[in-house]
Amino acid sequence: MSFSPFPKYKFRALTDISPKFLRGAGIELLLLDLDNTIAPYGQTEPSREVLEWARALAASGTALYIVSNSRRSGRVAEYSRALGIPYVNRAKKPFPRKPREVMTELRTPAAKTALVGDQIYTDTLAANLAGVSSILVKPIRLSNIFLAIRYGLETPFRIWGRTL
Repeated sequence: MSFSPFPKYKFRALTDISPKFLRGAGIELLLLDLDNTIAPYGQTEPSREVLEWARALAASGTALYIVSNSRRSGRVAEYSRALGIPYVNRAKKPFPRKPREVMTELRTPAAKTALVGDQIYTDTLAANLAGVSSILVKPIRLSNIFLAIRYGLETPFRIWGRTL
């Protein structure tokens, strides 16, 4: 467990994370951020590409679980249902409590868990504080000035490491 803003792994998009990569990294449980990681803010249904990706990971034996900071449980629940995976909203990332609760619920150790998200100051910090592998993806869409500013402030940490 460390207070580090540096991700362990970086990918361009969520769907670039393959079952082969996860097996090689020893990851059995993948915790997923929703907004700007799985889908753009406001999108109400998963894309066909995300649905196929989730099915491929499930078929490979990787457990998926949405861990979202969203306060609107309806949208998170819709995505969860569509993808056929459980979820928790109001996770309050970067605090590691909810990721740890999910690991306890699924009886998966931190060494076999990763959290993937688009934000350094919430997702990457939450993963690192929970002692799990952090996977950073590029935000799907910077739809407003506040997201663009936050992304700009995260740039020094995003530069570190190579994108897989």
